[in-house]
Amino acid sequence: MTGPASAEWRPMAAADLAAVTAISDAVHLRYRESAATYVERLALYPAGCRTLWAPDRRIIGYLISHPWRRADPPALDAVLGAIPGDADTYYLHDIALLPAARGTGAGTAATAFVAEQAARAGFGDVTLIAVNGADSFWAAQGFLYADTGENSPYGPGTHVMRRPL
Repeated sequence: MTGPASAEWRPMAAADLAAVTAISDAVHLRYRESAATYVERLALYPAGCRTLWAPDRRIIGYLISHPWRRADPPALDAVLGAIPGDADTYYLHDIALLPAARGTGAGTAATAFVAEQAARAGFGDVTLIAVNGADSFWAAQGFLYADTGENSPYGPGTHVMRRPL
C-alpha cells in the first residue's frame, strides 16, 4: 500500500506504538485514547494496523481497523477483549495524519486499503465514527451518514458513517 510519493504505508509493529500514541494525542484533541487501546488493537488484529513512514524514517500517520458489530461501535478508549465472532462490519477505528502527511493522498490510500481488507474478509461495508469535523473527508471517500449526529457514541458533533462495498 502506498501513500504520497515521499511516504510509505507499512504494517504496524509494537515498536511503533509510542509514535502512534503521540500522533493520536496531537491530532485527536478531545478524542484521545490511552496507549493500552493501541497496544490491544495491534494485538487483536495486526492485519488492520499500518503506520505511514516519511523518507526520514519518522512515523507521520497511522491507521487502525478491525471487524466489529455495526450496531455497537466500540466506545472511545475502550478495551475490546476480543474481536467478536458475530462481527458484521469492518470498523475503521482511526486514520490519523500529522500535518506533513495531509493533502498528499495518504488518507485516500489508507481508506482504499481498509476497503480492500474489509472485502477480503467478506464484509459488505466499513463503519467509522467521524470526529473533529472529518465527516466531509469521509463523505468524499464514499461514506454515508448512518446517524443524525445527535446520538453518536462519541458525543455531539461526531457522526457514525458507513461505506458500502
